[in-house]
Amino acid sequence: MRRRVVITGMGAITPLGLSVEALYRNQLEGKSGMGPITHFDARKFPTTFAAEVKGFELGQYVKEPERWRYSGLNTKFAMAAAKQALEHGGVLDHPTIDRTRFGVYLGSGEGVQDFHNLVSQIALNYDPAKNEVDTAGFARGGLEHFHPGHEYEQELHTTPAHLADYFGLEGPNYNCLTACAASSQAIGEATELIRGNEADLILSGGAHSMIHPFGVTGFNLLTALSTHNQDPTRASRPFDLHRDGFVLGEGAGMLVLEELEHAKRRGATIYGEVTGYGSTADAFRMTDSHPEGRGAIACVEGALKDSGLRPEQIGYINAHGTSTQVNDKVETLAIKQVFGDAAYRTPVSSSKSMLGHLIAAAGAVELITCVMAIRHGVLPPTMNYETPDPECDLDYIPNQSREKRIDHALSNSFGFGGQNVSLIVSRFVA
Repeated sequence: MRRRVVITGMGAITPLGLSVEALYRNQLEGKSGMGPITHFDARKFPTTFAAEVKGFELGQYVKEPERWRYSGLNTKFAMAAAKQALEHGGVLDHPTIDRTRFGVYLGSGEGVQDFHNLVSQIALNYDPAKNEVDTAGFARGGLEHFHPGHEYEQELHTTPAHLADYFGLEGPNYNCLTACAASSQAIGEATELIRGNEADLILSGGAHSMIHPFGVTGFNLLTALSTHNQDPTRASRPFDLHRDGFVLGEGAGMLVLEELEHAKRRGATIYGEVTGYGSTADAFRMTDSHPEGRGAIACVEGALKDSGLRPEQIGYINAHGTSTQVNDKVETLAIKQVFGDAAYRTPVSSSKSMLGHLIAAAGAVELITCVMAIRHGVLPPTMNYETPDPECDLDYIPNQSREKRIDHALSNSFGFGGQNVSLIVSRFVA
């Protein structure tokens, strides 16, 4: 009998609210987190809107917030969501927990992007006659204007390190950045660490913000972002025939994963159980899914095999559902291939229609949504679904939440680069 892994705490900082409860409630009400970009002046960009976190102040969650004055939003969001999850799980200062058996595994994105200083130094040291940058001059300017704290905070390992330090989590400490699959992969790998008896508890999830000039420029160059600037709230329309790209979001989602017997011994409340994990690579192209859904199909099949469940036992699928032409078509194809006739009886929805795409943090936040759907028996909708696409012909829970008791939910995360992760979370049964 392998060790079972349960969820005993959750926290979320998102464009739809600064708590798990607000996140779930606003999804059920079909609210949108999209609006004009305020993090920087984006008026000249092809896309001028995003799904930003509003009203966030780190000092409302941790003491001495100036400690993270050089940190990026990824770390600040992670700190707040982690504090919520640890408090929710009753493990923040639990006296009997062995902290050396309590780890951190994140899918956290890059930190500070010192765009102004970088571009300024390039411009000041550029010689148009030679069409090159004077690297010696750039280095001199960099030493004068770049800040070591900001430079350090660009590193991906700093976020889990900050969490471990502040909360006293001395167990395994990891971070992965497999694009849009990152936090789902972190949760899956954290589950495997607990199953393998390398830890008893792991704080797992993800945090990210790419709402900065580099991020928006990059995704615009890839033609991946919606340019529906006239009405941002209607821009993200997964599975709709007229979808034109995703909406960039930001935030963090954190879960306390715990070995079942450990949780029972301390009398923890159990919110769900991670029963399935699948991970594959398309090995096809950096920015496109395999057109036959090869990696996605194998990934979902792997999660089902790991869980021991049949496709017809899955009551709800929280789709990756980015609102891009290729992703939505291929994900629909993969679901139909794996589920067969049951695909048409299984409700599917995309949280990204309201949240935007939280990139590395997306999977964790969407898994939290699945846990809440199991606990409360209400499935979130896919908003802005108006014109059916003949190649996307499943039940996408259009525009209005739906009451339905479910015992098992599948959450898909398919990332740029061909990384695929599927997680299955189930109602806990002793």
